[in-house]
Amino acid sequence: MTEKLHLTPEDEFPEDLSEVGNKELQVLDSQVQRQLDYEYVADGEPNPETEFRHYDLDEEFSERDRRER
Repeated sequence: MTEKLHLTPEDEFPEDLSEVGNKELQVLDSQVQRQLDYEYVADGEPNPETEFRHYDLDEEFSERDRRER
């Protein structure tokens, strides 16, 4: 796992988030969110890859929430 604060679109991203542990998933979410924030400020809009990653992470969190109930 990288110690970077941002996860750029060029950085590796897990193909199957269901295999990622909860703590690592939270770190990925934080990195992607920071990247989204940066892209909005620097470019005025997010990179599509960063948006897709953010959506995938949200879906995985929702799935895990459903399983825990």
